[in-house]
Amino acid sequence: MAKVEIYTKFGCPYCHRATRLLDSKGAVYEEYDITLGGPQRAEMIQRANGRTTVPQIFIDGKHIGGSDDLAALDAQGRLDPLLKAA
Repeated sequence: MAKVEIYTKFGCPYCHRATRLLDSKGAVYEEYDITLGGPQRAEMIQRANGRTTVPQIFIDGKHIGGSDDLAALDAQGRLDPLLKAA
């Protein structure tokens, strides 16, 4: 299965939506809580080409984007192959 990473903040409805979708797919993911900022927030911004909103999602190191981007991939039938890759 692919390596999935997601940067989130406490209480973020978009983060909840994204993790719920990943859970429904049976995906195992590493969640980085950046609620209080810190080095992981800076890492996310760098990896996400300056994007500061959450969630920011990466599959096998490839930047997917946010919750809407993840949902769009699923609607297009392109999320399952990405999650099964590697």
